[in-house]
Amino acid sequence: MNRELQIITWLREEPLHLRALMQASELGLNDAWLAAGFVRNLVWDRLHGYENATPLNDIDVVYFNPEDCSAEADERYEQLLQEKSPDLPWSVKNQARMHERHGHAPYVSSAEAISHWVEVETAIGARMNAGGQIELNAPLGLDTLFTFTITPNPRHAIASVFAGRVSSKGWLERWPKLKVQGLNERKSLNL
Repeated sequence: MNRELQIITWLREEPLHLRALMQASELGLNDAWLAAGFVRNLVWDRLHGYENATPLNDIDVVYFNPEDCSAEADERYEQLLQEKSPDLPWSVKNQARMHERHGHAPYVSSAEAISHWVEVETAIGARMNAGGQIELNAPLGLDTLFTFTITPNPRHAIASVFAGRVSSKGWLERWPKLKVQGLNERKSLNL
């Protein structure tokens, strides 16, 4: 089975993930994806042979709407999702304004925004289309997600941010088969 199909199968098999995909889809947001740990953690769980999905700190819903870049719009969408599923930790962010946070030129799509995220393995999203099919958005590819690595994104050149995330997120403790890509990164993390 190819990697994309494998991830889609895992998303369909996990009830929480499938429910979240359906509910986010109902909002009808432009260029919307459930991203980052939503997909990454599930893949790492399955590769480690875990039967139960790791609880999510948040469910990142990213979308792209340059017509309304207000934080208030994000809060409205987040509230709608909370009303449907108060048990899920929703976090909604319009990627049309996220370039400001990171000092980049304006993004033109959610895929472009995702392509700047700190780790290659985090730069992935999934959504359910109007036909009920799950689609993936992986602008940096899927290969490293299956190689038990945590890889710094070359587009995000701040090594201290990468090191801080690896240390603070507890990924190496939760998924012990993971390795930080390259010896230099491991030394800088004091691993």
